[in-house]
Amino acid sequence: MTYSARPQAIFENRHDAGRRLAAELGEYSDQSVVVLAIPNGGVPVALEVASALKTDLDLIICRKIPILVSPEGSLGAAADDGTVILNEEAVKRIGFSRQQLEYEINKVRTEIKQRSLLYKGDRLPVRATGKIVILIDDGLASGFTMMAAVESLRRRRPKEVVVAVPVASAMAVKQVEKVADRVVTCTTGFMPKFYLSDFYRYWHDVSDDEVMRYLNKWRMRQLGLDI
Repeated sequence: MTYSARPQAIFENRHDAGRRLAAELGEYSDQSVVVLAIPNGGVPVALEVASALKTDLDLIICRKIPILVSPEGSLGAAADDGTVILNEEAVKRIGFSRQQLEYEINKVRTEIKQRSLLYKGDRLPVRATGKIVILIDDGLASGFTMMAAVESLRRRRPKEVVVAVPVASAMAVKQVEKVADRVVTCTTGFMPKFYLSDFYRYWHDVSDDEVMRYLNKWRMRQLGLDI
């Protein structure tokens, strides 16, 4: 792991980031592990890790509750089982009433339901009970989305929860370490203004269509029908 005091493009793209992250997770290759990706950006990263470790791959759909004036900021986050983690400091600073906050939370929950139907359909989730679960995203800015994912996953009684991301802010690492058993990064940033995109040479918002293509390719590969 490296540390950075100023942003620099360390990764070519999310696939490159996933391969580098997999190298940091080599010790899990012979253990009972499942990889869970947070879509959308976490999916290509997780595909590389799951391929390298030869593990099961599934999704845990979480979304941050956005602060419109601060793209990397967050009022908190929600997960697909209804778990909600709030950034109490941001909520207080903005001055939202409980009614306003519930409105924002419900918008995110609706989006999560739509994405769950799109990505998962009627497929049952991969079994996590008693396994080491590696939660993956393309990076951590505030950390609240990942915290919601960890909190949600705990209800499935895993043996251990490992959060693994290519890059994270030092603040987010500190937050997530409170709830995860371990946090693994390739690099951690200490700059006051932290943007994930600064660490990738080629960055774009991963579309729903791209996520579906990734998932279909993975499923075909598992059936021995690599495309």
